[in-house]
Amino acid sequence: MKNRIEKIKKRIEQTALSCGRDPLSVQLVAVSKTVSSKNVKAVVNAGVFTFGENYIQEAMEKIDEIADSRLSWHFIGHLQSNKAKYVVRYFDLIHSVDTLKLATEINRQAKKRGKIQNILVQVNIAMEATKSGVASKDTIALIREISQLENLAVKGLMTMPPFFNQPEKVRPYFKALAQLKNQIQKESINNIEMKELSMGMTGDFEVAIEEGATLVRIGTAIFGDRS
Repeated sequence: MKNRIEKIKKRIEQTALSCGRDPLSVQLVAVSKTVSSKNVKAVVNAGVFTFGENYIQEAMEKIDEIADSRLSWHFIGHLQSNKAKYVVRYFDLIHSVDTLKLATEINRQAKKRGKIQNILVQVNIAMEATKSGVASKDTIALIREISQLENLAVKGLMTMPPFFNQPEKVRPYFKALAQLKNQIQKESINNIEMKELSMGMTGDFEVAIEEGATLVRIGTAIFGDRS
């Protein structure tokens, strides 16, 4: 495990340096869905402290069992409004907010807990019917509405582009998300920070870094294939 993580960190560092970026501006999010607590702890021992989970029930049990205050937990899966209270309780950053309805419910639950919940807005950059996310053209309008919610802090954008075996084919989608981020920044909307770009996974994270990713979600390269 340690060996795998060192290799990934090295690849992140080399890619960042090759395009003139500070390697510390890219954070590795270890995608630990369906992974046992024991394996998560092994990854922590190898120096990774940020984990991404997709399924609420599984994540809650795991987070409670591991109970390590050094860890930052990110929710990266599709989220339904009725699960918002659990996500607000357990997660530092939610990557997958894509409707005002969901944002409003997260805000309501965060207010109850006296918490400012950090979120990313998920953009369906390729307009794939099978994927969640707001359309690029509707993103600024959604962010303007979310900016009115006092217990939410928008930190950036997330996308899941179409799957290709060739990373270069994904580049236009990453580039489009980065351009959208810049566009939103120019709008100078109150309470909105465009600091994070969550994009890139095991097969294409280097291309994502070249296009500006700050959070790369890597599972298979760390934990192997899921059953």
